[in-house]
Amino acid sequence: MTGAGTEAPSGRTPSEKMPGPVTIRKCEALREMQACFALQKEVWKFSDAELIPVRIFVVASKIGGQVIGAFAGTDDKKELIGFALALPGMRNGHSYLHSQMLAVRQQYRNGGLGRRMKLYQREDALARGIELMEWTFDPLEIKNAYLNIEKLGAIARRYSVDQYGLTSSPLQGGLPSDRLVAEWWMKSKRVEAVLAEAPRPKFECRARIDVPAEIYAWKAAAATRAQALAVQTRNRERFHQAFAEGLSVLGYERDANGNGRFLLGNWDESLQY
Repeated sequence: MTGAGTEAPSGRTPSEKMPGPVTIRKCEALREMQACFALQKEVWKFSDAELIPVRIFVVASKIGGQVIGAFAGTDDKKELIGFALALPGMRNGHSYLHSQMLAVRQQYRNGGLGRRMKLYQREDALARGIELMEWTFDPLEIKNAYLNIEKLGAIARRYSVDQYGLTSSPLQGGLPSDRLVAEWWMKSKRVEAVLAEAPRPKFECRARIDVPAEIYAWKAAAATRAQALAVQTRNRERFHQAFAEGLSVLGYERDANGNGRFLLGNWDESLQY
């Protein structure tokens, strides 16, 4: 989604089929951790200095975090096609999970696999008595924002400016690595309603922040990168103002042309539990 992004930009259409059934489970063997490391490099194309090393995957699995893999193929040849990495955290005396990375191999995106892995993370966390998961995501990534807010029921009320500094990943397009912090209150009425596809608690929309569909093309080309930066700078100011006024991201819209829009309102704390 998480630190580097919940899910990288799309490549596959939903009509394409996976090569055999997909199994989602915890990664335990060292070779599985090594496969996660390799897929991380394949998806984000980080320089070696920015890659999360194999030993962090191993440590996360042993200290209360999560290393979850999605495996496709036949029983005699299982291929890792996605993973989620989460680390344990503590804030104000309460434990939570920080989902640092979720990656899906390009040809398997847009088929709901990212959401399935998040739901597996939720099931595992709740079984251990953990009710909050957080991750960061690029507010310029329209599909990712829609997944986080509308399909998972996360909210956002914190904005981090250039959180990771300039990154070597081409997915960032040379822009500052600004991030929204997704809060996923996994036992909240809001999340339970979203996952059950039931009517969710209504809110009064008090602010809207737009992201044009052209943002991907603008980020990808040096000639138009200034336009992408202008959108990022404008939206950064709007998020800061909205959050200072006590608003939270509670909804997200996409129109027929692929434009995105954050919807902000007042978050009812009572809906967390």
